[in-house]
Amino acid sequence: MSAAATLLVTGASRGIGLAVAQEFLRRGMAVCITGRKEHSLVEAVEALGVPERTLAVAGSSADPQHRADAAAQTITRFGSLDVLVNSAGINPVYGPLMSTDLAVVDKAMTTNVIAPLGWIQEAFRRWMGQHGGAVVNVAAIAGVRTQLGLGAYTTSKAALLHLTRQLAYELGPGIRVNAVVPALVRTRFAAALWENAEDELIAHYPLRRLGTPEDIAKAVAFLACEDSSWITGDTLVIDGGQLVNDSVSRPA
Repeated sequence: MSAAATLLVTGASRGIGLAVAQEFLRRGMAVCITGRKEHSLVEAVEALGVPERTLAVAGSSADPQHRADAAAQTITRFGSLDVLVNSAGINPVYGPLMSTDLAVVDKAMTTNVIAPLGWIQEAFRRWMGQHGGAVVNVAAIAGVRTQLGLGAYTTSKAALLHLTRQLAYELGPGIRVNAVVPALVRTRFAAALWENAEDELIAHYPLRRLGTPEDIAKAVAFLACEDSSWITGDTLVIDGGQLVNDSVSRPA
């Protein structure tokens, strides 16, 4: 990943996606950020502070035309599309799967699994298939464990992790595909999970804090750069030791 390279990151008006954009800009890259709301993207570009190397394209990741437009505009503006980070995701429902409307499950799968595949197809057709590149999918700790009330979300993130492995096999050697698996991160997206219970939650983390978007962004950058050139199809867990804590056998 050279300073002349170009990143496209989805779901980047705030949270992890915005932090990823900031990290890649810091490294000298050009960045296209996407998100559903145009005014939020305008604010994000201003916050990032490097307008000459930042492009914003508004739209839904689930919309094939938006994906095509964003990829095309990225290449037209910056001349390449070297790194794709699928950060957009939704958690549309809380409750047991047996009482969950299948239309809601479909929405979760569309945004969290099918849309990332669509983005990768666009990047492949327009640039990476000929020139190579790196893809990093932002999954979640929910994709490697069960979680009460979040069945639609956990299932979709588990599918994204399998998609990562499948595409690593199909797209090598020219394109590397990896995933990051964050535990609970202090974002607005996850605010309902941590705002009123942070002290209680961090007791389950050996590092005694929740993650930050910047923690995840640095890991994403590592998986996209040449320092990880022999890594593909892998999942980097960034959880403050939560899974370690959960695996400890304690006296009855």
